[in-house]
Amino acid sequence: MLPGIRVVDGTLEYDPACLTFPGDLLHEAGHLAIQPSASRASMQGRFEADGGEEMAAIAWSYAAALAAGLDPAVVFHAQGYRGGAAALLENFEAGRYVGVWNLAWLGMTHEPRAAAANGHAAYPVMRRWRNDSPDERDALSG
Repeated sequence: MLPGIRVVDGTLEYDPACLTFPGDLLHEAGHLAIQPSASRASMQGRFEADGGEEMAAIAWSYAAALAAGLDPAVVFHAQGYRGGAAALLENFEAGRYVGVWNLAWLGMTHEPRAAAANGHAAYPVMRRWRNDSPDERDALSG
């Protein structure tokens, strides 16, 4: 979890005085969105994400920025992602989508190749913005 942001009863709260980069809220919202509905409302404090969850939150935040009409550079700012923000942004803009298979596995979007084969709208278009699976086994870390 980033400075100035925390989760209280499954809701993101932030302190504007501590939030250096507003785009970080979209990334953290992505962590919350991919959690199964049964556990989301009881989440507290900070996220302890594994690699799959982190990649899904990155992909979710890119799609959310586009859907909100924001420049994705707001999320992928120079100080973000341990110095790797520019590379992530370059990959997304080139259609090399890290973490999308995670979102597709959760039923939240369609991976581009599968979407083309089945006539569905492809990522970054989202089928739904939250993981509404009730079961913990549907979480990426499970």
